[in-house]
Amino acid sequence: MAGPLPAAAAEPALPGRKRRPPGGEAAEGRIGGESLIIAPQWIGDAVMTEPLLRRLHARGERLTVGALPWVAPVYRAMPQVAEVIEFPFAHGGLQFRERRAIAKRIEGRFDKAYVLPNSLKSALLPFLASIPERIGYFGEARVGLLTRRLKNPKNKPPMVAFYSALSGDTDLDKDRPQLQMSPAEIDETLTALGLQRSGFHVFAPGAEYGPAKRWPARHFSELASRLDLPVVLLGSGKEAALCDEIAAPVNAARPGKCLNFAGKTSLVQALCLIAASHSTVSNDSGLMHVGAAFGVPQAAIFGSSSPLHTPPLSDRAVVLWLKADVTYQPPLDCAPCFERVCPLGHTRCLNDIGADRVLAALPPVS
Repeated sequence: MAGPLPAAAAEPALPGRKRRPPGGEAAEGRIGGESLIIAPQWIGDAVMTEPLLRRLHARGERLTVGALPWVAPVYRAMPQVAEVIEFPFAHGGLQFRERRAIAKRIEGRFDKAYVLPNSLKSALLPFLASIPERIGYFGEARVGLLTRRLKNPKNKPPMVAFYSALSGDTDLDKDRPQLQMSPAEIDETLTALGLQRSGFHVFAPGAEYGPAKRWPARHFSELASRLDLPVVLLGSGKEAALCDEIAAPVNAARPGKCLNFAGKTSLVQALCLIAASHSTVSNDSGLMHVGAAFGVPQAAIFGSSSPLHTPPLSDRAVVLWLKADVTYQPPLDCAPCFERVCPLGHTRCLNDIGADRVLAALPPVS
């Protein structure tokens, strides 16, 4: 998935400890009770958990999501989420002391916890908080930390169904993520950046995983030069140089055609820009899933990864994957390799998708 964008302002201080009365959910008159969701750490994965949360909410569970700051705004775009707690954790490390401190503050609040990541550390907090039911997949040394464990499926199943299965439901094939931003938030962002609804395209050219998931910058440049509307480039600060590389030749011919906002927006603003765009073009990344969840017309370009595993689940998405193109010769027997860098050194899976093909996948400007 794409790397984290700058986070919006942090939530207020973590809520204090609240003891539930004897009898749990029945005593409070709530059918589903209080549930804590331990969120994944990547934007795309966070989007793909939305159908799970919608299922839990529909059966009466009140949902609080514990998330890292750079994915928390995604959960604020899900109406079924009652509360978001931003965890002060960094990448890597157990950070046991911090987890124990938060666990003590939320002890007694929740009936269930759904642990979405497969790591040991993600299951620690619900265990330390003595949440009675703790649900997740078998992961690294988590047998004693979870009370209900699902077996990890073989191969690489569709990730949306992988998360939705934690609900205990079946018939998950039709689950599709949905996000919502308020019209006021969208209008505020557009006014601040001098843009109009449906008056621009969004390109998300980054992919944190590696170059084997990134459509070449020169192809993005050619596509941008052939589009009638301005192009907004989104990504993290680490992708600013890549976006400059794309924008430079386009703006040399048509000044101001490409607007490089990589590292210059909050994630909330990025969500608003995608929701208000005419269309989006992206690699297999977190912002690809955001575009699909908003139902924006999009072209999703796949290289080393597979749309069978992480597809953009939208009727308005067109997937471009040479592995599935029977007319492409010689066939890509190497795909999907799921490698960060092409092990064969040619990256044909991306280099051979031309701007013409992507342009044809986008709706015309009316």
